[in-house]
Amino acid sequence: MFLNLFSKPKPILAMLHLKGTTRDDILARAIREADIYVANGVDALIVEDYFGDATDVERVLAMLSRERPHYILGVNVLDDFAKSYELAAQYGAKFMQVDSICGHLTSADEQPYLAMVERYRRDGQVAVIGGVRFKYQPYLSRRSLIDDLIIGRGHCDAIAVTGEGTGVDTDMHKIREFREVLGAFPLVIGAGMTVAQVADKLALADAAIVGSTFKDERQAANEVNATYVREFMEAVEELRIKN
Repeated sequence: MFLNLFSKPKPILAMLHLKGTTRDDILARAIREADIYVANGVDALIVEDYFGDATDVERVLAMLSRERPHYILGVNVLDDFAKSYELAAQYGAKFMQVDSICGHLTSADEQPYLAMVERYRRDGQVAVIGGVRFKYQPYLSRRSLIDDLIIGRGHCDAIAVTGEGTGVDTDMHKIREFREVLGAFPLVIGAGMTVAQVADKLALADAAIVGSTFKDERQAANEVNATYVREFMEAVEELRIKN
């Protein structure tokens, strides 16, 4: 379901971090960044409350769905699966991201959480990218990585893998571990991608979420740099042509 959303292989999903000084500034900046991303070849956008909040997410989704209906949108209201899914469904976003789909809860808390996830997923409107051992997320399941990945893939449409933090490298060993367990199940690199890593890392993964790499000084709080986006997407296109 997830990979079928995109017209090209190895889709790149760019982050809208919702930085700004006021709600109107956040909205204007998000639209400006979205246009830069799409003009330079990015495949989809994730609207995330990294700096803003759920209200900002909704305002940006409403504007983009109305003014840029051809943009492929995703949603991540951090630590709130229900809100992410509801906003995605309401505004026609094709997918959502949740930083942890499995492994971050104790056994007592996990069962109701996964039951909630499945109640939303039954309608099939929104594809779900679910993180396992994701940056900044706790590890409370006490299960092996293999077990958490097997359980996790049963409750989402793609698994996301990251390193230790925003903009921090996701090492090749960890990507290979995930790939070996997941087989053909879609694998998304969720952080730390650089233009120099495109060929090696996307040879193993099916997609990537990119944020800081597209910003001035490679910092999430800074403005999107169109040159950085273009250079990155040129490397992705080279990989697509070779494959």
